[in-house]
Amino acid sequence: MEQSRIVVGLDIGTTKICVLVARKNESGKVEILGMGKAESNGVQRGVVTNIVQTTEAIVEAVKKAEDDIRKNLNSEVQIKIAEVFVGIAGQHIKSSQSRCIRLRNNTDDEIDSRDIKALIMDMKRVPLEPGHEIIDVIPQSYYVDNELAIGTPVGMSGTRLEGNFHIITGQITAANNIRRCVSKANLTTKVLFLEPIASAAACLSEDELDGGVCLVDIGGGTTDVAIFHDHVIRHTAIIPIAGKVLTNDIKSGCMILERQAEMLKTQYGSCLPSMEKDNDYIVIESMRGRGNREISTKNLAKIIEARMIEIIGHVYHEIKSVGLEKKLIGGIVFTGGGANIKHLAQFVEYHTGMPARVGLPNEHLAKSFVDVANPTYSTGIGLVIKGFADYESEDLYNRNTKVEEVESDGKSVKDIPIKEKKGPLYTGISGFLRGFFKDGEFEDYEK
Repeated sequence: MEQSRIVVGLDIGTTKICVLVARKNESGKVEILGMGKAESNGVQRGVVTNIVQTTEAIVEAVKKAEDDIRKNLNSEVQIKIAEVFVGIAGQHIKSSQSRCIRLRNNTDDEIDSRDIKALIMDMKRVPLEPGHEIIDVIPQSYYVDNELAIGTPVGMSGTRLEGNFHIITGQITAANNIRRCVSKANLTTKVLFLEPIASAAACLSEDELDGGVCLVDIGGGTTDVAIFHDHVIRHTAIIPIAGKVLTNDIKSGCMILERQAEMLKTQYGSCLPSMEKDNDYIVIESMRGRGNREISTKNLAKIIEARMIEIIGHVYHEIKSVGLEKKLIGGIVFTGGGANIKHLAQFVEYHTGMPARVGLPNEHLAKSFVDVANPTYSTGIGLVIKGFADYESEDLYNRNTKVEEVESDGKSVKDIPIKEKKGPLYTGISGFLRGFFKDGEFEDYEK
Protein backbone atom coordinates (compact mmCIF):
# COMPACT_ATOMS: atom_id res chain seq x y z
CA MET A 1 0.00 0.00 0.00
CA GLU A 2 2.92 2.35 0.69
CA GLN A 3 4.08 2.09 -2.93
CA SER A 4 0.69 2.84 -4.48
CA ARG A 5 -1.48 5.92 -4.33
CA ILE A 6 -4.71 5.23 -2.47
CA VAL A 7 -7.90 6.99 -3.57
CA VAL A 8 -11.17 7.10 -1.62
CA GLY A 9 -14.57 7.77 -3.17
CA LEU A 10 -17.49 8.92 -1.00
CA ASP A 11 -20.96 8.49 -2.49
CA ILE A 12 -23.50 10.42 -0.39
CA GLY A 13 -26.78 9.03 -1.70
CA THR A 14 -30.41 9.29 -0.70
CA THR A 15 -30.61 5.65 0.42
CA LYS A 16 -27.00 4.83 1.32
CA ILE A 17 -23.62 6.32 2.14
CA CYS A 18 -20.89 4.30 0.43
CA VAL A 19 -17.12 4.56 0.85
CA LEU A 20 -14.80 2.80 -1.61
CA VAL A 21 -11.02 2.63 -1.14
CA ALA A 22 -8.89 1.71 -4.16
CA ARG A 23 -5.45 1.59 -5.69
CA LYS A 24 -4.19 0.86 -9.21
CA ASN A 25 -2.42 -2.39 -10.02
CA GLU A 26 0.55 -2.86 -12.35
CA SER A 27 -1.77 -2.89 -15.39
CA GLY A 28 -3.41 0.40 -14.48
CA LYS A 29 -6.68 -1.27 -13.45
CA VAL A 30 -8.53 -0.17 -10.32
CA GLU A 31 -8.40 -2.59 -7.41
CA ILE A 32 -10.94 -2.11 -4.62
CA LEU A 33 -9.27 -2.64 -1.24
CA GLY A 34 -12.25 -2.05 1.01
CA MET A 35 -15.82 -0.81 1.19
CA GLY A 36 -18.08 0.59 3.87
CA LYS A 37 -21.82 1.28 3.70
CA ALA A 38 -24.30 2.95 6.02
CA GLU A 39 -27.97 3.79 5.76
CA SER A 40 -28.59 7.37 4.67
CA ASN A 41 -31.33 9.13 6.63
CA GLY A 42 -30.23 12.74 6.29
CA VAL A 43 -30.36 13.11 2.49
CA GLN A 44 -33.41 13.79 0.34
CA ARG A 45 -33.23 13.75 -3.47
CA GLY A 46 -29.48 14.10 -3.38
CA VAL A 47 -29.47 17.10 -1.01
CA VAL A 48 -28.33 16.99 2.62
CA THR A 49 -31.28 17.86 4.86
CA ASN A 50 -29.85 16.75 8.22
CA ILE A 51 -26.20 17.50 8.96
CA VAL A 52 -26.00 15.36 12.11
CA GLN A 53 -27.52 12.20 10.62
CA THR A 54 -25.47 12.48 7.42
CA THR A 55 -22.24 13.02 9.36
CA GLU A 56 -22.95 10.00 11.57
CA ALA A 57 -23.59 7.85 8.48
CA ILE A 58 -20.33 9.02 6.87
CA VAL A 59 -18.39 8.20 10.05
CA GLU A 60 -19.99 4.74 10.18
CA ALA A 61 -19.26 4.01 6.51
CA VAL A 62 -15.64 5.20 6.82
CA LYS A 63 -15.09 3.04 9.92
CA LYS A 64 -16.46 -0.02 8.10
CA ALA A 65 -14.21 0.70 5.10
CA GLU A 66 -11.13 1.00 7.32
CA ASP A 67 -11.97 -2.27 9.06
CA ASP A 68 -12.63 -3.92 5.70
CA ILE A 69 -9.19 -2.93 4.42
CA ARG A 70 -7.45 -4.35 7.48
CA LYS A 71 -9.38 -7.60 7.11
CA ASN A 72 -8.76 -7.93 3.37
CA LEU A 73 -5.04 -7.18 3.65
CA ASN A 74 -4.57 -9.16 6.87
CA SER A 75 -3.01 -6.07 8.40
CA GLU A 76 -2.74 -5.09 12.06
CA VAL A 77 -1.69 -1.56 11.12
CA GLN A 78 -4.16 1.17 12.04
CA ILE A 79 -5.61 2.56 8.78
CA LYS A 80 -7.03 6.07 8.72
CA ILE A 81 -8.93 7.63 5.79
CA ALA A 82 -8.24 11.36 5.56
CA GLU A 83 -9.05 12.67 2.05
CA VAL A 84 -12.04 11.78 -0.10
CA PHE A 85 -13.48 12.50 -3.54
CA VAL A 86 -17.17 13.26 -3.09
CA GLY A 87 -20.16 13.08 -5.42
CA ILE A 88 -22.82 15.77 -5.67
CA ALA A 89 -26.28 15.64 -7.25
CA GLY A 90 -29.71 17.14 -6.67
CA GLN A 91 -32.29 19.12 -8.57
CA HIS A 92 -30.35 22.35 -7.93
CA ILE A 93 -27.61 21.22 -10.35
CA LYS A 94 -27.63 23.08 -13.66
CA SER A 95 -25.45 22.89 -16.76
CA SER A 96 -24.63 25.33 -19.55
CA GLN A 97 -22.24 25.79 -22.47
CA SER A 98 -19.75 28.64 -22.61
CA ARG A 99 -16.75 29.80 -24.66
CA CYS A 100 -13.51 31.40 -23.49
CA ILE A 101 -10.69 33.11 -25.39
CA ARG A 102 -7.16 33.69 -24.19
CA LEU A 103 -4.50 35.66 -26.11
CA ARG A 104 -0.87 34.56 -25.83
CA ASN A 105 2.13 36.90 -26.11
CA ASN A 106 4.64 34.62 -27.81
CA THR A 107 3.69 32.66 -30.92
CA ASP A 108 6.92 30.64 -30.83
CA ASP A 109 6.24 29.03 -27.46
CA GLU A 110 4.28 25.82 -27.44
CA ILE A 111 0.93 25.65 -25.69
CA ASP A 112 1.31 23.64 -22.49
CA SER A 113 -0.74 22.54 -19.49
CA ARG A 114 -0.42 25.99 -17.89
CA ASP A 115 -2.30 27.60 -20.78
CA ILE A 116 -5.09 25.05 -20.47
CA LYS A 117 -5.20 25.57 -16.70
CA ALA A 118 -5.38 29.34 -17.16
CA LEU A 119 -8.25 29.00 -19.65
CA ILE A 120 -10.19 26.82 -17.21
CA MET A 121 -9.49 29.25 -14.35
CA ASP A 122 -10.92 32.05 -16.51
CA MET A 123 -14.09 30.01 -16.99
CA LYS A 124 -14.39 29.54 -13.24
CA ARG A 125 -14.72 33.30 -12.87
CA VAL A 126 -17.78 33.71 -15.11
CA PRO A 127 -20.72 35.50 -13.41
CA LEU A 128 -23.45 33.26 -11.98
CA GLU A 129 -26.90 33.79 -10.58
CA PRO A 130 -26.88 34.63 -6.86
CA GLY A 131 -26.44 31.69 -4.50
CA HIS A 132 -24.75 29.39 -7.04
CA GLU A 133 -21.17 28.23 -7.54
CA ILE A 134 -19.30 26.36 -10.25
CA ILE A 135 -18.97 22.65 -9.48
CA ASP A 136 -16.95 21.68 -12.53
CA VAL A 137 -15.68 23.03 -15.84
CA ILE A 138 -15.37 20.31 -18.50
CA PRO A 139 -13.53 21.07 -21.76
CA GLN A 140 -15.39 20.15 -24.94
CA SER A 141 -13.16 21.41 -27.75
CA TYR A 142 -10.23 23.73 -28.32
CA TYR A 143 -9.31 26.10 -31.16
CA VAL A 144 -5.88 27.58 -31.90
CA ASP A 145 -5.99 30.64 -34.15
CA ASN A 146 -9.53 29.63 -35.21
CA GLU A 147 -8.42 26.12 -36.21
CA LEU A 148 -9.94 23.13 -34.39
CA ALA A 149 -7.40 21.20 -32.31
CA ILE A 150 -7.99 17.46 -32.39
CA GLY A 151 -8.04 16.41 -28.75
CA THR A 152 -5.70 18.63 -26.75
CA PRO A 153 -3.90 21.72 -28.13
CA VAL A 154 -0.80 21.02 -26.00
CA GLY A 155 2.30 21.22 -28.19
CA MET A 156 0.73 23.53 -30.79
CA SER A 157 1.73 27.17 -31.36
CA GLY A 158 -0.52 30.19 -31.78
CA THR A 159 -1.61 33.51 -30.32
CA ARG A 160 -5.34 32.88 -29.88
CA LEU A 161 -6.41 29.94 -27.72
CA GLU A 162 -10.15 29.29 -27.48
CA GLY A 163 -12.13 26.64 -25.67
CA ASN A 164 -15.72 25.46 -25.52
CA PHE A 165 -16.68 24.32 -22.03
CA HIS A 166 -19.52 22.51 -20.28
CA ILE A 167 -20.10 24.35 -17.00
CA ILE A 168 -21.85 22.62 -14.11
CA THR A 169 -23.22 24.81 -11.31
CA GLY A 170 -25.04 24.14 -8.07
CA GLN A 171 -26.37 25.91 -5.00
CA ILE A 172 -23.64 27.13 -2.68
CA THR A 173 -25.60 26.04 0.40
CA ALA A 174 -26.07 22.49 -0.94
CA ALA A 175 -22.37 22.12 -1.77
CA ASN A 176 -21.31 23.66 1.54
CA ASN A 177 -23.58 21.30 3.48
CA ILE A 178 -21.85 18.33 1.84
CA ARG A 179 -18.42 19.77 2.65
CA ARG A 180 -19.56 20.49 6.22
CA CYS A 181 -20.69 16.90 6.75
CA VAL A 182 -17.39 15.59 5.39
CA SER A 183 -15.43 18.01 7.58
CA LYS A 184 -17.40 17.07 10.72
CA ALA A 185 -16.50 13.44 9.97
CA ASN A 186 -12.82 14.53 10.22
CA LEU A 187 -12.25 14.15 6.50
CA THR A 188 -11.04 16.53 3.80
CA THR A 189 -13.01 17.01 0.58
CA LYS A 190 -10.47 16.82 -2.22
CA VAL A 191 -12.89 17.49 -5.11
CA LEU A 192 -16.66 17.54 -5.64
CA PHE A 193 -17.63 15.63 -8.79
CA LEU A 194 -21.04 15.57 -10.45
CA GLU A 195 -22.37 12.06 -9.89
CA PRO A 196 -23.54 11.22 -13.45
CA ILE A 197 -20.09 12.20 -14.76
CA ALA A 198 -18.52 9.83 -12.23
CA SER A 199 -20.94 7.03 -13.12
CA ALA A 200 -20.14 7.51 -16.81
CA ALA A 201 -16.43 7.09 -16.08
CA ALA A 202 -17.20 3.73 -14.48
CA CYS A 203 -19.67 2.28 -16.99
CA LEU A 204 -19.12 3.62 -20.50
CA SER A 205 -16.71 2.25 -23.10
CA GLU A 206 -14.55 4.34 -25.42
CA ASP A 207 -16.67 3.27 -28.40
CA GLU A 208 -19.87 4.41 -26.70
CA LEU A 209 -18.36 7.80 -25.83
CA ASP A 210 -17.19 8.21 -29.41
CA GLY A 211 -20.40 7.07 -31.11
CA GLY A 212 -22.72 8.86 -28.71
CA VAL A 213 -24.49 7.58 -25.62
CA CYS A 214 -26.86 8.68 -22.88
CA LEU A 215 -25.89 7.55 -19.37
CA VAL A 216 -28.86 7.29 -16.97
CA ASP A 217 -28.12 6.68 -13.28
CA ILE A 218 -31.31 5.76 -11.41
CA GLY A 219 -30.49 6.32 -7.76
CA GLY A 220 -32.62 6.51 -4.67
CA GLY A 221 -33.53 10.20 -4.83
CA THR A 222 -32.66 11.38 -8.34
CA THR A 223 -32.23 10.06 -11.87
CA ASP A 224 -29.04 11.58 -13.26
CA VAL A 225 -28.50 12.02 -17.00
CA ALA A 226 -25.26 12.63 -18.92
CA ILE A 227 -25.20 12.72 -22.73
CA PHE A 228 -21.97 12.25 -24.72
CA HIS A 229 -21.19 12.52 -28.43
CA ASP A 230 -17.82 12.42 -30.22
CA HIS A 231 -16.12 11.88 -26.85
CA VAL A 232 -17.51 15.21 -25.63
CA ILE A 233 -20.12 15.74 -22.94
CA ARG A 234 -23.05 17.57 -24.50
CA HIS A 235 -25.65 17.76 -21.74
CA THR A 236 -26.30 16.90 -18.08
CA ALA A 237 -29.57 16.90 -16.17
CA ILE A 238 -30.97 15.80 -12.81
CA ILE A 239 -34.53 14.36 -12.73
CA PRO A 240 -36.11 14.38 -9.22
CA ILE A 241 -37.89 11.03 -9.70
CA ALA A 242 -36.09 7.80 -8.85
CA GLY A 243 -36.04 4.65 -6.72
CA LYS A 244 -37.69 6.04 -3.60
CA VAL A 245 -40.67 7.24 -5.60
CA LEU A 246 -41.02 3.71 -7.03
CA THR A 247 -40.94 2.30 -3.50
CA ASN A 248 -43.64 4.72 -2.37
CA ASP A 249 -45.78 3.78 -5.38
CA ILE A 250 -45.55 0.09 -4.43
CA LYS A 251 -46.24 0.90 -0.79
CA SER A 252 -49.43 2.80 -1.69
CA GLY A 253 -50.56 0.47 -4.48
CA CYS A 254 -50.13 -2.73 -2.46
CA MET A 255 -51.00 -1.28 0.98
CA ILE A 256 -47.83 -2.59 2.63
CA LEU A 257 -44.98 -1.22 4.74
CA GLU A 258 -42.13 0.71 3.15
CA ARG A 259 -39.51 -1.92 3.96
CA GLN A 260 -41.74 -4.56 2.36
CA ALA A 261 -42.23 -2.38 -0.71
CA GLU A 262 -38.45 -1.95 -1.04
CA MET A 263 -37.98 -5.71 -0.80
CA LEU A 264 -40.60 -6.34 -3.50
CA LYS A 265 -38.98 -3.79 -5.80
CA THR A 266 -35.44 -5.11 -5.46
CA GLN A 267 -36.23 -8.85 -5.47
CA TYR A 268 -39.29 -9.17 -7.72
CA GLY A 269 -39.62 -5.84 -9.54
CA SER A 270 -40.12 -5.82 -13.33
CA CYS A 271 -40.83 -3.16 -15.95
CA LEU A 272 -42.86 -5.45 -18.22
CA PRO A 273 -46.15 -6.85 -16.87
CA SER A 274 -46.45 -9.02 -20.00
CA MET A 275 -43.41 -11.01 -18.84
CA GLU A 276 -45.07 -11.97 -15.55
CA LYS A 277 -47.43 -14.93 -15.12
CA ASP A 278 -51.02 -14.36 -14.01
CA ASN A 279 -50.84 -16.93 -11.23
CA ASP A 280 -47.54 -15.81 -9.67
CA TYR A 281 -47.94 -14.33 -6.18
CA ILE A 282 -45.62 -13.13 -3.43
CA VAL A 283 -46.65 -13.74 0.17
CA ILE A 284 -46.15 -10.72 2.44
CA GLU A 285 -46.40 -11.02 6.21
CA SER A 286 -49.00 -8.64 7.59
CA MET A 287 -49.02 -6.85 10.91
CA ARG A 288 -49.80 -8.75 14.08
CA GLY A 289 -53.28 -10.27 14.22
CA ARG A 290 -53.84 -10.06 10.48
CA GLY A 291 -53.48 -12.73 7.83
CA ASN A 292 -50.67 -12.77 5.29
CA ARG A 293 -51.18 -10.91 2.01
CA GLU A 294 -50.59 -12.14 -1.51
CA ILE A 295 -49.21 -9.67 -4.05
CA SER A 296 -49.50 -10.47 -7.75
CA THR A 297 -46.20 -10.09 -9.60
CA LYS A 298 -48.14 -8.81 -12.63
CA ASN A 299 -49.80 -6.06 -10.58
CA LEU A 300 -46.43 -5.19 -9.06
CA ALA A 301 -44.97 -4.86 -12.57
CA LYS A 302 -47.86 -2.60 -13.64
CA ILE A 303 -47.15 -0.22 -10.74
CA ILE A 304 -43.45 -0.08 -11.65
CA GLU A 305 -44.19 0.26 -15.36
CA ALA A 306 -46.37 3.34 -14.83
CA ARG A 307 -43.63 5.21 -12.99
CA MET A 308 -40.85 4.03 -15.30
CA ILE A 309 -42.77 5.38 -18.31
CA GLU A 310 -42.64 8.79 -16.63
CA ILE A 311 -38.91 8.54 -15.91
CA ILE A 312 -38.08 7.39 -19.44
CA GLY A 313 -40.22 10.20 -20.82
CA HIS A 314 -38.09 12.75 -18.95
CA VAL A 315 -34.87 11.08 -20.14
CA TYR A 316 -35.99 11.07 -23.77
CA HIS A 317 -36.99 14.74 -23.46
CA GLU A 318 -33.44 15.59 -22.32
CA ILE A 319 -32.00 13.71 -25.30
CA LYS A 320 -34.31 15.51 -27.73
CA SER A 321 -33.51 18.90 -26.15
CA VAL A 322 -29.96 18.65 -27.52
CA GLY A 323 -31.07 17.19 -30.86
CA LEU A 324 -29.26 13.87 -30.50
CA GLU A 325 -32.14 11.39 -30.51
CA LYS A 326 -31.06 10.11 -33.95
CA LYS A 327 -27.31 10.31 -33.36
CA LEU A 328 -26.60 8.26 -30.26
CA ILE A 329 -25.17 5.03 -31.68
CA GLY A 330 -24.56 3.72 -28.17
CA GLY A 331 -28.17 4.33 -27.21
CA ILE A 332 -29.01 4.52 -23.50
CA VAL A 333 -26.97 2.91 -20.71
CA PHE A 334 -28.65 2.50 -17.34
CA THR A 335 -26.87 2.18 -14.03
CA GLY A 336 -27.48 2.86 -10.35
CA GLY A 337 -29.60 0.79 -7.99
CA GLY A 338 -32.72 1.31 -10.11
CA ALA A 339 -31.04 -0.42 -13.06
CA ASN A 340 -31.42 -3.76 -11.26
CA ILE A 341 -35.14 -3.90 -12.08
CA LYS A 342 -35.83 -6.78 -14.43
CA HIS A 343 -36.42 -6.26 -18.17
CA LEU A 344 -35.33 -2.62 -18.04
CA ALA A 345 -33.40 -2.69 -21.33
CA GLN A 346 -36.26 -4.30 -23.27
CA PHE A 347 -38.71 -1.82 -21.74
CA VAL A 348 -36.62 1.18 -22.80
CA GLU A 349 -36.03 -0.11 -26.32
CA TYR A 350 -39.78 -0.63 -26.76
CA HIS A 351 -40.70 2.89 -25.56
CA THR A 352 -37.87 4.89 -27.19
CA GLY A 353 -36.77 2.83 -30.19
CA MET A 354 -33.16 3.31 -29.02
CA PRO A 355 -30.74 0.50 -28.08
CA ALA A 356 -30.32 0.09 -24.34
CA ARG A 357 -28.29 -1.90 -21.85
CA VAL A 358 -27.58 -2.06 -18.13
CA GLY A 359 -24.09 -0.74 -17.37
CA LEU A 360 -21.92 -2.57 -14.85
CA PRO A 361 -19.01 -0.64 -13.32
CA ASN A 362 -16.40 -3.22 -14.35
CA GLU A 363 -14.92 -1.44 -17.39
CA HIS A 364 -11.81 -0.37 -15.44
CA LEU A 365 -11.86 -2.84 -12.55
CA ALA A 366 -9.25 -5.44 -11.72
CA LYS A 367 -9.93 -8.48 -9.56
CA SER A 368 -10.59 -6.95 -6.15
CA PHE A 369 -11.01 -7.90 -2.54
CA VAL A 370 -14.60 -6.63 -2.70
CA ASP A 371 -17.30 -7.62 -5.19
CA VAL A 372 -18.62 -4.36 -6.61
CA ALA A 373 -19.71 -5.54 -10.07
CA ASN A 374 -23.20 -4.13 -9.50
CA PRO A 375 -24.83 -0.97 -10.91
CA THR A 376 -25.44 0.15 -7.31
CA TYR A 377 -21.73 0.98 -6.93
CA SER A 378 -21.23 2.81 -10.23
CA THR A 379 -21.02 6.28 -8.70
CA GLY A 380 -18.57 5.23 -5.98
CA ILE A 381 -16.28 3.49 -8.46
CA GLY A 382 -16.55 6.43 -10.84
CA LEU A 383 -15.48 8.80 -8.04
CA VAL A 384 -12.40 6.64 -7.48
CA ILE A 385 -11.57 6.68 -11.22
CA LYS A 386 -12.04 10.45 -11.40
CA GLY A 387 -9.88 10.77 -8.29
CA PHE A 388 -6.99 8.94 -9.93
CA ALA A 389 -7.36 11.13 -13.03
CA ASP A 390 -7.38 14.28 -10.87
CA TYR A 391 -4.18 13.27 -9.07
CA GLU A 392 -2.48 12.40 -12.37
CA SER A 393 -3.50 15.74 -13.89
CA GLU A 394 -2.23 17.54 -10.80
CA ASP A 395 1.09 15.70 -10.93
CA LEU A 396 1.50 16.52 -14.63
CA TYR A 397 0.74 20.19 -14.01
CA ASN A 398 3.24 20.40 -11.15
CA ARG A 399 5.94 18.71 -13.25
CA ASN A 400 5.43 21.01 -16.23
CA THR A 401 4.80 24.29 -14.45
CA LYS A 402 7.70 26.70 -14.81
CA VAL A 403 8.15 30.46 -14.59
CA GLU A 404 9.23 31.53 -18.07
CA GLU A 405 10.14 35.16 -17.42
CA VAL A 406 10.82 36.43 -13.88
CA GLU A 407 12.36 39.90 -13.92
CA SER A 408 14.42 40.54 -10.78
CA ASP A 409 17.03 43.31 -10.39
CA GLY A 410 17.15 43.70 -14.17
CA LYS A 411 18.10 40.09 -14.72
CA SER A 412 16.04 37.46 -16.52
CA VAL A 413 15.74 34.08 -14.83
CA LYS A 414 14.20 31.28 -16.92
CA ASP A 415 12.93 27.78 -16.34
CA ILE A 416 12.56 27.88 -12.56
CA PRO A 417 10.55 24.75 -11.62
CA ILE A 418 7.67 25.12 -9.20
CA LYS A 419 7.18 21.69 -7.70
CA GLU A 420 4.64 22.45 -5.04
CA LYS A 421 2.73 25.40 -6.48
CA LYS A 422 -0.93 25.02 -7.35
CA GLY A 423 -3.49 27.43 -8.73
CA PRO A 424 -2.90 30.28 -11.21
CA LEU A 425 0.60 31.09 -12.46
CA TYR A 426 1.93 34.56 -11.61
CA THR A 427 4.77 36.19 -13.57
CA GLY A 428 6.89 39.35 -13.40
CA ILE A 429 7.94 41.15 -10.16
CA SER A 430 4.51 40.51 -8.61
CA GLY A 431 4.80 36.79 -9.26
CA PHE A 432 8.35 36.71 -7.94
CA LEU A 433 7.34 38.34 -4.65
CA ARG A 434 4.31 36.13 -4.18
CA GLY A 435 6.58 33.14 -3.65
CA PHE A 436 7.65 34.57 -0.27
CA PHE A 437 4.11 34.95 1.11
CA LYS A 438 1.43 32.49 2.22
CA ASP A 439 -1.97 32.45 0.50
CA GLY A 440 -3.75 35.76 0.97
CA GLU A 441 -0.82 37.56 2.67
CA PHE A 442 0.53 39.11 -0.53
CA GLU A 443 -2.76 40.92 -1.20
CA ASP A 444 -2.57 42.47 2.27
CA TYR A 445 1.08 43.46 1.62
CA GLU A 446 0.13 45.19 -1.64
CA LYS A 447 -2.58 47.19 0.12
